Amino acid sequence: MKMLRSWLLQLGERTLWALGLTGLLAWGAFQIGAGIDTRHALQEFSASRSSARTAGLPDQSLWSPERIAAWRTARGVPASVPLAVLRIPKIRLVVPILPGTDDRTLDRAVGHIEETAVPGVDGNSGIAGHRDGFFRGLKDVAPGDAIELDTLNGKQIYRVERTWVVDPEDVSVLDPTPSRAMTLVTCYPFYYVGPAPQRFIVRAVQVPAANRAAAPDACPLCARWRSGTVFGFSLVS
Repeated sequence: MKMLRSWLLQLGERTLWALGLTGLLAWGAFQIGAGIDTRHALQEFSASRSSARTAGLPDQSLWSPERIAAWRTARGVPASVPLAVLRIPKIRLVVPILPGTDDRTLDRAVGHIEETAVPGVDGNSGIAGHRDGFFRGLKDVAPGDAIELDTLNGKQIYRVERTWVVDPEDVSVLDPTPSRAMTLVTCYPFYYVGPAPQRFIVRAVQVPAANRAAAPDACPLCARWRSGTVFGFSLVS
């Protein structure tokens, strides 16, 4: 009886050791996988930020001389870390999204409007830019156009749903939305002399991953833009 009890105890002990070791190995594998996924996401976002930080100039062919001069001044001042990188292939726009909408921020990039969803998360993310600078090309954006958003969590694809004009007091365009959306805001008319009396709005909604195969990239130069070889943007960090 003693020998049987001893054998059973040894068997139980070995079983517990085996289960514990198996659990440790599984936990270690999970942690390694999670670490790899996190590093991959960080590398992708870092590459996106790098493409927006290259020494090349953004396409300023539509910009006003005053806005170009303001951009040159602003790029020499340290900037906040970008929240995301915004790309609109149709109008050759590649620009970081910085926090806030003060003059210095909008002179060097586009800005995330406070109290709206952070770019890349559920809700309505408001993004502002100058009509005579980065957002002048919005005049040529139409429903169906593609918008890309690079964030720490990867790339997201949006489609322009509609464009319209509102009065400055109409802030309902920034109200929360049931689906993930982006609302781009700039002054209007685009070539108005003096303070513009209205606002031009672009609303884009996220394209579900399952539908992306049916929504090809609108521009063959996107690969070059992502590598930072075309239309780069210089930030000082």
